[in-house]
Amino acid sequence: MGGTASELPEQSPYESKRHSLDRIPSQTGSTNANIFPDPENVVEADMEKGGVAPPQHTGPPGFNPADFPDGGLEAWLVVAGGFCALFSTFGLVNCVGVFVSYYVEGPLSNYSASTVSWITSTQVFMMSGLNAVMGRLFDRYGPRWLLIIGTLVYAFGMMMLSLSTQYYQIILSQGIVSAVGMSAVFNSATNSVMGWFFKKRAAALGLTVSGSSLGGVVLPIMMEHLIPKIGFAWTMRTLGFMFLALCGFACVTVKSRLPPRKKPFNIMDYLRPLREPAFVCIVLAGFFFFWGMFLPFNYIELQATQQGIDPAIIPYLLPIINAVSIPGRILPGFLGDRLGRFNVMIFISGLSGVITLALWVPGKSTATTVVYDAVFGFASGGFISLLPAVVAQISDIREIGTRTGIAFFASALGALTGSPIGGAIVSAQGGKFLGLQLFCGIVMTMAMVCFVASRTIQVGFKITKI
Repeated sequence: MGGTASELPEQSPYESKRHSLDRIPSQTGSTNANIFPDPENVVEADMEKGGVAPPQHTGPPGFNPADFPDGGLEAWLVVAGGFCALFSTFGLVNCVGVFVSYYVEGPLSNYSASTVSWITSTQVFMMSGLNAVMGRLFDRYGPRWLLIIGTLVYAFGMMMLSLSTQYYQIILSQGIVSAVGMSAVFNSATNSVMGWFFKKRAAALGLTVSGSSLGGVVLPIMMEHLIPKIGFAWTMRTLGFMFLALCGFACVTVKSRLPPRKKPFNIMDYLRPLREPAFVCIVLAGFFFFWGMFLPFNYIELQATQQGIDPAIIPYLLPIINAVSIPGRILPGFLGDRLGRFNVMIFISGLSGVITLALWVPGKSTATTVVYDAVFGFASGGFISLLPAVVAQISDIREIGTRTGIAFFASALGALTGSPIGGAIVSAQGGKFLGLQLFCGIVMTMAMVCFVASRTIQVGFKITKI
C-alpha cells in the first residue's frame, strides 16, 4: 500500500481490471437479438445493471442488451409519442373501408370498387413501402427531422385531399403525398421505440401500435358522423388539424437513444439481409399476410351489405375490428416476450387465416360476421405489433431501420396488389365475394407457413422460447 506506482506489478492490457466481477455461464438460453454474439461458454455479468452484457471490447456502449433502459420516463414518453403517431397514421389506414364506401357511392361512383381500391392500396403501399427509404434515413440521421418534415407533409396532404374531387387528385393527395408523410412519422416512431427496449420490446411495440387500433375505432365513427353534417372536405380538414397536433406531440417526445450511423449508401445494406434464410422467410410472411389482411378492411362493409346484414350494424364493422385489435396489439406483445415472439407470431398468423376460412367464408348471419370481425381484429392486430419485433430479434439494432424497411417494403407490395386482386376476383364472379374470401384466408395461412420455416431454420423443431 505504501509503494510507489513504479513498484506496482505491470498489468497486461488484456487482463480484466474489473476484479469484482466473476465470469459466469451465459444466462441467455435462446437467441433474443443478434446485437453481439456471445462467446460459446461465458459472458461478463453486469451486476450494476442486473443483466447480462457481452465483454466491453465487443462493441460501443449502448448496444449491449443490458444497456437498454427497458423503462423510465424518457422511454415511456417515446412510447406515448409513438402511440399518438400511430393513431394518426396507421389509424387512418385502418379506415380504408370507409373511404372506399364513400368514394364508390359518391364522387367516384362511375368507377368500379376494384379501381377505387387502388387509391387506398397505393396509400398503404407508400406508407409501408417507403420504410425501406425512411429506415435508411432513420439509421443515418435519427428521428427528429423525419418526424417534423413528415408531420408537415402529412398535414399538407390531408388539406389537399379536402380539395380533391377527381380520381387523379385523390390518388395524388391521399395515395402519395399524405402517405409519404405518414411513412416518415410511422417509421420514426416504431424504430425509436425499439432502441429503448430489449426485454420488453414486443410489449412496448404492442402499446405503441395499439394507437393505430384506437384510431381505427375513433376515426371511422368520426367520419361516418361528420361527413353527412359538415361534408367530406371539412371532415378531412378537421382530421388534418387533429393529426398535426398529435404528431406535433410525437415530435417533442419521440427520440432515439442511440447515435445515428452516418455511413455512405451501400446497396449491399439492402441485399445482405436477403442472404439470411430466416430473414427471407419473415419477408415472405409479411408479403403473404398483407396480401390478404386488408381485404376485410376494404370489403367487409360492401360484402355485408350484399349479404343482407342488419344495416344498423354495417357502419360499426370496421370499428369492431379495430376495437378488438387494441388488446390484439398489446397482449401478443406481452406473450411474445414471455413465450417467444416467433411462437406467438405463428399462432396469430395461423389464427387469422383459419378463422377467415372457417367463419367468413361460410358465415351468412349478422352474428357470424360480428364474431369473425372480432377474432380477425384481435389476430391481425397482433401481427402488426410483432412484425418489427421478430425482425429486430434476428437483427443488429444499429441496422434496424434498414432491415424493418425491407420487411415492410415486401409487406407493402402485398398490400398494394391484394385489394385490387380481390376486387378483380369479385368482378370476375359477378359481384360474389366467395373467391375473395378464399384468397384472403389461403394467403394469410401461407404467412404462418413462412414463419414456421423461419423458426425451423433457427432452432429446428425444438419446443423452446424463440
